[in-house]
Amino acid sequence: MKMFDLVIRGGTVVTPAGIARADIGIEDQHIAAIGTDLQGREELDARGMYVLPGLIDVHVHLQMPAGDIVTTDDFFTGTMAAACGGTTTIIDFIEQLPGESPRAAAGARRAEADGKVAVDYSLHLTGNSSAPAFLEEIAALAGEGYTSLKLYTTYADIMVEDKDILCLLETCKSHGLLPIVHAENDAIIAYEQARLLAAGLTAPRYHPHSRPCTAEAEAVQRVLALAATVDVPVYFVHISCAESLEAIERARAAGQTVYVEVTPQHLLLDEQAYDQPDFEGAKYCCAPPLRARRHLDALWRGLQWGRVQTVATDHCPWDFATHRQRGRDNFTLIPNGLPGIETRALLLYHFGVNAGRISLPRFVELCATMPALLFGLAPRKGNIAVGADADLVLWDPGREITLSASSLHQRVDYCPYEGWQVRGAPDTVLLRGQVIVRHGQFVGAPAMGRFVPRAPFSPLPGRPDR
Repeated sequence: MKMFDLVIRGGTVVTPAGIARADIGIEDQHIAAIGTDLQGREELDARGMYVLPGLIDVHVHLQMPAGDIVTTDDFFTGTMAAACGGTTTIIDFIEQLPGESPRAAAGARRAEADGKVAVDYSLHLTGNSSAPAFLEEIAALAGEGYTSLKLYTTYADIMVEDKDILCLLETCKSHGLLPIVHAENDAIIAYEQARLLAAGLTAPRYHPHSRPCTAEAEAVQRVLALAATVDVPVYFVHISCAESLEAIERARAAGQTVYVEVTPQHLLLDEQAYDQPDFEGAKYCCAPPLRARRHLDALWRGLQWGRVQTVATDHCPWDFATHRQRGRDNFTLIPNGLPGIETRALLLYHFGVNAGRISLPRFVELCATMPALLFGLAPRKGNIAVGADADLVLWDPGREITLSASSLHQRVDYCPYEGWQVRGAPDTVLLRGQVIVRHGQFVGAPAMGRFVPRAPFSPLPGRPDR
């Protein structure tokens, strides 16, 4: 009988296709067999646990500079926290400094991450120019495995105008990149911020008023029109409001291919978080902001009805005691972004699967399989199949955790979900067959993760994204 390097024994294997009890044989860092009574030189007892593919977070901001400050998680602490939350692959961002070329920026970002990541990683490009030399470098980098391009319609130092978006979308279409878009109308935001500050309304509670749903919905509709002009698919990050989903559904009905990402914060936290005493509301400033409850309900329906393809974190940690205090007298100076790289799966499992909102296979699809398919990581990542990397999570459905900044591995001084109790969490996490989390504690090393070049983007046939 074949003897494998490692056998995961007796777990309940979960994929988008279904749930079944099986052993998993691992050899040379890959899944070599799925069956019964497999034999291994080493074994992990998975009885009573779900065995999930390693989860994938396609939207994180580690070691990200913003002016003279940098997000608190570096590539090691952030990926260690990701691993403890069941995530075995992340995709971060390359953002050019003024005058810096995409290739130089990619090299600098790789130098920051290589040898320091605890899980596998890849990088999105960022498009902030339509100059011919810039487009040529983007096309060349796509051929080297950087196959997605972030576009911003807000933030003065990085946003792109419509004419530039069209050129960048053409490059995406021609060279196999998936355009991913942060959609908010910059003019509306600037107008509302100026109006509020002029009226002396400077507290965090006014943050959501400065970035209304109209700003997001307008930008979504505009980008949809631009994508339709070029005839290219588009992926929207952190969609937060019902009107945006409605616009996307109209575009899909007209034949466009559109993909939607949502985040746990927009599913679970609402705008009342900004009304806390003193300056506590600053902990929840993000872009787009937290919304009214009706929008949360719309996002959950999107998950249930197949209108949302991925759940990612937009992990962007800023310390409350230092970074966020910059905006004590002016909410527009509070750096935007919430921590969440470790809590994504815990929250979605508890409030999604346990609450009966989504099935366990749908949970896996949202957090692993669809991210892999959309971002060129499949078939290597995102599923449990022979030949795939042995990135696996042994998930204990009965493990109860109280979320707290004091016990999480994220390097930030608060948790947006402080004191929340959840049931269901990773017990053991494997990266390419090596245990990196055991009984919920990190046992890996900084150099265990690798850069993963990604395949060119190809639209998915027969999906509810069209």
